[in-house]
Parts: sequence; structure tokens; C-alpha cells
Amino acid sequence: MNNKYLLKFDWYTFLVYFALVSIGLVNVYSTGHTLEENMLSLNHTFGKQLFFALLSIGLIFFIQFPKVKIYERYSSIFYLIILALLLGLFVFGKEVSGAQSWYSFGGFSFQPAEFAKVVTALALTKHLSEINTDLTKISDQLTSFLLIFLPALIILPQPDPGSTVVFLSFLLVLHTEKLPSQFLLSFVGLIVLFIITLLLDKTIATAIVLVMGLVYIFGLDRKKRRKRLLSIILTLAMASAFIQSVDFVFENVFDQRHRDRFNIVLGREVDTQGIGYNINQSQIAIGSGGILGKGFLEGTQTKGNFIPEQQTDYIFTTVGEEWGFVGSVLVVVLYVTLMLRILITSRRQKNSFSRIYCYSVVCLLFAHFSINLGMVLGLLPTIGIPLPYLSYGGSNLLAFSLLLGIYLKFDANRVNEW
Repeated sequence: MNNKYLLKFDWYTFLVYFALVSIGLVNVYSTGHTLEENMLSLNHTFGKQLFFALLSIGLIFFIQFPKVKIYERYSSIFYLIILALLLGLFVFGKEVSGAQSWYSFGGFSFQPAEFAKVVTALALTKHLSEINTDLTKISDQLTSFLLIFLPALIILPQPDPGSTVVFLSFLLVLHTEKLPSQFLLSFVGLIVLFIITLLLDKTIATAIVLVMGLVYIFGLDRKKRRKRLLSIILTLAMASAFIQSVDFVFENVFDQRHRDRFNIVLGREVDTQGIGYNINQSQIAIGSGGILGKGFLEGTQTKGNFIPEQQTDYIFTTVGEEWGFVGSVLVVVLYVTLMLRILITSRRQKNSFSRIYCYSVVCLLFAHFSINLGMVLGLLPTIGIPLPYLSYGGSNLLAFSLLLGIYLKFDANRVNEW
């Protein structure tokens, strides 16, 4: 890297990233603090996280050296390699917390699903940036869906529903690239129907859909009504069929633990000591922090280990308890700043590959950020989504650092020849 490149490097984004990683280290230290152990040891959670944090920062700068074109040219090969690694888990994978999602090497574990998100972003970006790609064509739509859902469907039976859900965020990338809006609207509509059916009843949900359909039909003028009547009837029929399948899907596709978590969030069950324990303790921890928090290493919920998986999925509870409302807002502002920064800089990219990749980065960050906070606040069921750059976990930190490092490389080279 020469001085000219260093001047074009987005140091503002890097500093936001560095701040988030540093905050993550402070809070991982707090969750694992003990006087009896050497915190810097690689056998300790903080020691491991510090090692991976330094490795991740080094990775970001290492990424700046290869030619930009390599990420586009070899994205298909990277995609095939990650698919092979995902499939290999069913034979060689190590089971952790009921999921066979890791390869184990000595004292370290490697989770391919985290890197699959980065590789899928590159492969999808390559497909969408090709000149002849047109998302109004069924063939290009199917190719795009295949690139997104193939790794997701391999990850789902591990089981890892959290990572699978994150892959759905790529639909937003397709939407920015002229995918017909009915796909996104249909997806959102299915989620709403699923929740309404669970909360109410199949008969009531079907009645609501039919009434809304009739209101829409009679709200059209006679000419439009004749033209759209058949498509509206087919849509209502499919919606009704989906409603009838909800109970079967809920009882036979989801594990019992996932069904319990849905029931807790939707208010169908109240269980503060069993399956709802995490959510209840999480809300207690965040609420007890007040405005300024209890102070570093002073969180009673954190010190008492009352929140399971606090260093990973529930790391934000430590922020809320020890740093309070002010600290929580600061973390949220940093994430929003990072996402807005990437979104704004996407406009100055000189080619579609870089621009679409920027959208992919934002969508992945937004999915992890919003789902994780939703879990912690009890608005969404717990599905194992870490908070990027803050949560403990080497694979997640390395993968999201790689994701951001490639973006920084593209942005710094936006005026260079490809």
C-alpha cells in the first residue's frame, strides 16, 4: 500500500469498526472475568477473543494487498469450496449445543456458515453485476434464488436456523436490483400470515384474508376488476392454503425448543424459569443498568452468570447492565453509522460489482444487528444470531472482518482500473 492508497482508504469506517471490536473485547472480558484464571490465556474466552480481534484487524489490512479483480474472478470457486465445507460438516463436523456446525482443530473451532455469508455475497454480486443479468427474467431470478438458498438449505438441518434466516436478507439486495416487488411483498405477507395464524386461529386468519381480498376487489373499477380477478382469486387461494399448513409446519419443521421460543415471544406461554429464562434475565439485566449503568465489572447479572450464552448471543445485555442507556445508545449509533456510511459510499462506486457488494454488506449487518437486538429485548425468539464485532466467537469476527475488509478494498480502488 502506497501513500496514495492510504489516503483513499476509508479510515472513518475502519475507526467505527475498531470501536465496535474494542467495545466487544471490553464486554467479553467482563462476562468472563475471574481472579483465578489468566485472562490472556488462549484457554480463556477473553484471550481467544483478543487473539481473533488482532488476527481480524491484520486480515483487513492483508486484504488490501491483492488485486481487486481476484474477488470477482474467483468468487464462483470460493462458493463451491464453501458448499463443500458445509456438506462436510455432516461427516466431520463437531456438535456444539445441539448443532453440528463446527470443524474442530485443536483448541479452536471453525464455523463455515459464517464465511458462507461472505462468499454468497460475492457470488450473488458477480451474478447480478453481469451485463446480461435481468431480474425481470425468470431464469435470472431462479439463478439468484439458487445462489442464496443452496447454502441456506444445507445449513438448516445442522440445525442452524439462525444463519439460515440471515440468508433471507439477500432478498433485499435483489430488490435493489429490480427484482419485481411482489416477491418481497409476498415474503413479508407470508411472515405476517404465519404469525396471525399462530396468534389467532386458522379459521379467523382465513376469514381476515378473504375479507381483505373482497374489499380490494370491490375497491377496483370494473375494468381493472375484470383484468385482475383471476390473479386475485389465485392469490387468495394460495394464502388460504398457506394458512392451513401453518400448524403442520410449526409442529413438524420446527424443533420443540424453537416452538417454545415462538410461544414465549408471541405471548402464548409464560415461562420465566424454563425456555423463557434467557429473555427474562436479559430484560432484567438491561433494565437494571439505568441511565449510566452499574460500571465496568459491576453488573450483578453478569457477575452472577444469570444469563446463559451472555458472551455470544446476549453480549448486549452486558452493555446495557454495565454501561446503561448511554452505552447502549452509543453501540446502536455506531452500528447505524457503519451501515449508513457503507450505504452512502455505495453511490460513489464506479462499477456495479462494488456497488452491489456494498448493498450485500449492509443487508448482512442489518440482519444480524436487528435480529440480535430483537432477541435480547424479547421481541424475537432466540435463534442463535451473534452481534457482529461484539459477540464472542472467532469465526463470526473473522468472517465479518473479511466482509468489511473486502468492502474497504473495493472502496479504496473505486477509481482504479479493474
